[in-house]
Amino acid sequence: MSTPNLSVSVLTLAILHAFAAPAFAANDSTEAAEPQAQNMAEVVVTASKAPAAKRASVGGFSDAPLLQTPASVTVISQKDMQDLQIRNLSDAVKLDASINDAYNAVGYAEQFTIRGFKLDNNSSYRKDGVAIPGDTQIPLENKERIEVLKGLAGLQAGVAAPGGVIDFIVKRPTAAPLRTVTVETRERGTLYGAVDLGGRLEDTRFGYRVNVAAERLRSYIKGADGNRKFISGAFDWQISPQALLQLDADYQEKAQATAPGFQLLNNKTLPTGISADAMLNLQPWTRPVETVTSNIGLRFQYAFNDDWHATLSANQHSFKRDDYTAFPYGCSGQDLYPGFCGNGDYDVYDYRSLGETKKPLSAQAMIQGKFATGSLRHDFTAGVSTFRRKDRAGLYVYDWVGVSNIYQPQIVGTSPGVTGPVRLVRKDTENSVFVQDIVSLAPNWKLHGGLRHINVDGYQYVLKADTEIRAKHDFLLPNVSLVYTPLDNVSVYAAYSQGMEHGGTADRKAMNANEELSPSRSKQIELGAKIDVTPDFMLAASLFQIRKGLEFQNTAGYFVREGQAQHRGLELSAQGKASANLSLGASVTALNSQQSGTGNADLDGKRVPNVPAFKAAVHADYAVQQVAGLSVNGSWEYAGKKAFEYNNTTFVPSYHVFNLGAAYATRIAGTRAVLRAAVNNVADKFYWRDVTPESDGYLYPGASRTFKVSAQFDF
Repeated sequence: MSTPNLSVSVLTLAILHAFAAPAFAANDSTEAAEPQAQNMAEVVVTASKAPAAKRASVGGFSDAPLLQTPASVTVISQKDMQDLQIRNLSDAVKLDASINDAYNAVGYAEQFTIRGFKLDNNSSYRKDGVAIPGDTQIPLENKERIEVLKGLAGLQAGVAAPGGVIDFIVKRPTAAPLRTVTVETRERGTLYGAVDLGGRLEDTRFGYRVNVAAERLRSYIKGADGNRKFISGAFDWQISPQALLQLDADYQEKAQATAPGFQLLNNKTLPTGISADAMLNLQPWTRPVETVTSNIGLRFQYAFNDDWHATLSANQHSFKRDDYTAFPYGCSGQDLYPGFCGNGDYDVYDYRSLGETKKPLSAQAMIQGKFATGSLRHDFTAGVSTFRRKDRAGLYVYDWVGVSNIYQPQIVGTSPGVTGPVRLVRKDTENSVFVQDIVSLAPNWKLHGGLRHINVDGYQYVLKADTEIRAKHDFLLPNVSLVYTPLDNVSVYAAYSQGMEHGGTADRKAMNANEELSPSRSKQIELGAKIDVTPDFMLAASLFQIRKGLEFQNTAGYFVREGQAQHRGLELSAQGKASANLSLGASVTALNSQQSGTGNADLDGKRVPNVPAFKAAVHADYAVQQVAGLSVNGSWEYAGKKAFEYNNTTFVPSYHVFNLGAAYATRIAGTRAVLRAAVNNVADKFYWRDVTPESDGYLYPGASRTFKVSAQFDF
C-alpha cells in the first residue's frame, strides 16, 4: 500500500492544477463544435454540475423520465451527495426506506438489502449498467448520480438478487470548465479532500473529467481507522456528429481496520451497557483490511439516423484484498457456538485471507430504434451481453487464539498458521440475449414487453472440501408491464417480472462451507402510480409481491434452499422542490415478509430477519430568505423492530435518528464557496442498525453523535 504522504502529495498536485489555467482547457465558449452535417443525427453526451433527479436508465435500457418508467426507482443526485456531505453508499441509501444494512461492517464491504432481499456482491452493483463487484467501498467522487431499481431486474440486468440493483452513473466531461475543490473534517479526526476537474479541450470534440480524492479515516468506532486514495479520469471524443467514443478509468486503494459485530449474551439476550464506539477487533497485531480496485470502461455510441442508434459498452474490473481480523465468535467457557458468555467473554480467532482477487469483464452490444406497424408505434431494443468472472483465493487461517471481553478487552496472541497458495476458485461465463418492445397502443396506453435468455457456465473450487463443482444453467426471464397515463403528469402501471440470482454461499462454519447453491428463479408482481405535482416535485406509490426460495443454515448445520420467502410491501415517496424554498425527500416502506414451506415449525410463518416491518426516511432542506445563501436541513429516520434469527426468538427494538445541518453559499476572495456543517444522531441515540443472521448472527450498533464540517470551492 502507498503511504499517506503519497496521497497528500497527489491531492496537493490536483488542487494546484485546479487553481491553474490549464493550457489544454477549453476557451470561454461553452458551445460544442458546430455539427458538420446539419441533416444528420447527432450523439452528444455531457455532464452538468447539478442534474435534476427526474430521469434514470436503470429501469430499462435508456435514459427515461421516471414518470414513464413502470418500476420503482430512486435517484440520488450529485447535488444530494454534496449537500448532505455523503462520502459512501451507506450514507446515501439512508435516503430510501426500502434499503437496509445487511452484514455491513465498518471498514469492510458495504452490503445491503432492498425490499428485504440481500444484494449479491457480484451482480447487484452496476457501473453505467454493467456489473461490478461490491466487495469494498465503491467510490463516489467520480459518480454523477446513484440509481436504485427496487425489485426484480431480470430483463434489465440478467443475473441479480430479487431486491434490485444499484447503478453508479459515471461523471462525464462538462461543456463548460469545471474546477471544484472540497475539504472536510469530522470530530474524531477524519480528514477528506477532493478535486473535480472537467471541460473541453481547444478542439472541443475532446472532453475530460478528472477526480482525485484522499481520506484519513477515523471512524466513530475507535480503532476502526485507515486511509483511502482515489483517482479517476473520463474522456470523450466526438468522432463525428453521429459517433461518440467514451473512455473512463479509476483506481482506489483503501486500508481500514474492520469492526466486527456482537453476539447475544448466553445466546439469548442483547448486550447491554456497551458503547457504539466499542471495537472488538483491537489487538496489538490487528491489521487493516487492504483493498485495491480499478475499472477501465469503454462506450461507443453511433446514431444511424434520428430513430436508430447502437451502443457498445465494456468494463474490466480488478479487485484485490488482504483480509485480517481478530474475529469474535462464541464462548468456549460456556460451550456456546454462537453466542458470547453471560459476563461478556468471547472467543477470539485469528482470521487471515490473503491474495483474494476478482477480475470480472462485462460487455454489452445493443441496438435501439423507433418504428410503426400500422397505428402502433414501437420503441425497440435488442442486444447481447456477456459477463466473465474469475475469482482467486487461498486457504485461509481461522484459528482460536484466546478469550477477550466486551467490557474489559484482553490481549491475546496470534496463530502460527499460514495461508495457503492462491488458486482459481471461481470461473463463470454468463451470456445473454435480450429484447424489449414498448408499444404505444393508444395515446394514453403503453405496453412494455421484454425477454432475456441467460446461459450460465460455472466452475467452483471449494477450498475447505478440496472439491470442484461444475454446472450449466439456462433461464428465460420475461418482463411485461402496462402503463396508463390519464393525464400528462400522471401514470399508473401494472408489471410482472421474473429474475434469476446465483445461489447463496455457505458460511465457513457450515457443514458445506464455502459451497454455493445452484441459481434460482424469483417472481414479482407490482402495481404503481406516479404523479408530477409540479415539474420539480413527484409523488409515487407502489405495491409489490416477490417470491423466491428461502436460503438458510438448517439444524444439521448445512446451508440449504428450502421453502419460500414471500415479501409483500407498500412503498410511498415524495421527492423534489415542494416550494420555492423547500426541498423535500420522503420515503416510507411497509413490508410483510414471511417464510413458509421449510417443514420446520420454528421457521414457517416467521418474519425474515434483519428487516423492519415499517421504515421511514424524511429529509428537508429550507433556503432562509432573510439570509442570502443560507439553508438549513434536517432528516429523520425511523425503523421498526427487527427479528435477529430466522426463528424470530429475539427482536431488536425500533429506533428514531435525527440529523441537523446547515449550508452557507458565499464568496471568499472572489471565489464561490459553500460552507457546510452537520450533526448526525443529534440525540446520541444508541440503536442496533444491522442485526444480520449471517455467520451465525451479529449485531452492529449505529453511529453515535458525529459532527462534520466541509468547504466546497468552485473556481
